[in-house]
Amino acid sequence: MKTLREAAVGETVTVKKLSGEGPVRRRIMDMGITKGIQIYVRKVAPLGDPVEVTVRGYELSLRKADAEMIEVE
Repeated sequence: MKTLREAAVGETVTVKKLSGEGPVRRRIMDMGITKGIQIYVRKVAPLGDPVEVTVRGYELSLRKADAEMIEVE
């Protein structure tokens, strides 16, 4: 299983599972990232942080640590 952090730029992936604990997981879900939703990877900063994605029609920047908690396929 790969994580959102490993997804290539220009790739559209589907969320399979969210790992992480309590408040962090809640924050990711509050951003609209839930199981079954599609995420388009727009770009990744030169050092890999942050990852810029499009979720539910809006743009979002995620830290590497948060992107690692999102399992995709």
